[in-house]
Parts: sequence; structure tokens; C-alpha cells
Amino acid sequence: MACWYEGPLAAFDTETTGVDVETDRIVSAAVVVQDAPGTRPRVTRWLVNPGVPVPEAATAVHGLTEEHLQRNGRWPAPVMHEIAAELAEHAARGRPLVVMNAPFDLTLLDRELRRHRASSLGRWFEATPLVVLDPRVLDKHLDRYRKGRRTLTDLCAHYGVTLDGAHDAAADALASLEVVRAVGRRFAARLERLSAAELHTLQAVWHAAQARGLQAWFARSGTEEAVDPAWPLRPDLPAAAA
Repeated sequence: MACWYEGPLAAFDTETTGVDVETDRIVSAAVVVQDAPGTRPRVTRWLVNPGVPVPEAATAVHGLTEEHLQRNGRWPAPVMHEIAAELAEHAARGRPLVVMNAPFDLTLLDRELRRHRASSLGRWFEATPLVVLDPRVLDKHLDRYRKGRRTLTDLCAHYGVTLDGAHDAAADALASLEVVRAVGRRFAARLERLSAAELHTLQAVWHAAQARGLQAWFARSGTEEAVDPAWPLRPDLPAAAA
């Protein structure tokens, strides 16, 4: 039986108005599905009119202007429903979901569902749990002493994965998927006996440890930034803090 990294995988990515998962909005998203290594991926894309201003700094990253999104994007409510339904379908089919820095994209999706659908991401996975593979968490745990940054661009360079059109949701999702396959192969001796579901559970533990280590480093350097240990989804803020 093929290992999880040689089997079917789906991948999810978003582009946004900024980096605050509580207040920023999704402007584009993509799900990429690949049934086996080397096979042609199937891509589903969404373009969203977020209904709020799109900062120039965000446009500089992903190239999507406020005018373009107003003219071509769809309203968020139906899009968020479609994305959640798509992810739930892959979970039901047993496809692990690759998400680079999962707490960012999945929490953003959860907040958009709460904002526009009076729902939550967790409700979509009550019957079949979501199984996530996060290349950032996997790489940091399996090669923890390697120096340097671990952005998607860095991971692609390290694992020899081509990234065409960075900061396009579909391109980033596909690259993340290929990085996860490459990580699986490189560390096969440590991963091949683990199922994707077992890895999901382990990644939550690994990410929490990584967050504690980063928080300690921030404390030593005098930085007050807080690091959230939750993975793959951050808990909802109390109403008074939202």
C-alpha cells in the first residue's frame, strides 16, 4: 500500500487583505487536487469581492486590486460556503488537506464563515474530521536545526520544488502539495509508518512546541509579540475581544 505522500492529496491556499486572521478578509482562494505524484492536478479557484478596502500593501503582494475585485469578485457568503463544502468533500473522500501555515488560512476561513454565514469551519467536519498536513510544521520538526527562513519560497528552494507565480492561491497550493510529497520522501524512514491522521495529531503537538520555542526567543530578544500554539485552527476570540 502506497504511503500517504504518494497517494491522493488536496491543497488549500488563500490570498487576503492582510495578515490579521480576526479582521482581514479573503480575496482569492484555491483548492488543488492531485491523485498521485506526477498526475495532472485539478484546480478550483474563487475570486472574492471582500466588501472592504484592499490595502495597497496587500495588492503589492498578490496583485489583486480593489477595483479588479469589485468588478470580477463574487460576494463572500456563497464563496465561503462553497470552499467549506469543497474541503468537507475531500475529508469525506479521505484526502488529506495540505495547508501551508494552516492556522492562518483555516482560521481566516473560519472567521469568514462566522462573519458571512453565521457558521464555523468546525461544523463542516463534525461527521468526518479534517486531516491537515502543514509543510511548515513538518519541515520545522523533521529538520529542526537547519538555519534560515521557512517561507513557502524557501521550502520550495530547499526541496527542489518549482513555484511558478508565487502569491497566486492556486500556484501556492500546488507548490505546498509538492513540498509535502518531497518532505515525505526525504524523511520516509520516520514517516512511512504513520498515517496522515496520526500525523495530524502529532503536528498539533509539534506546532505547540515550536510556538513555545519562538515565544521564548521573542522574550529573550525583548519582543512582545504573542505566538499562538493552536494548530490547525485558532480558537474563536471571546465576544468582548473580537
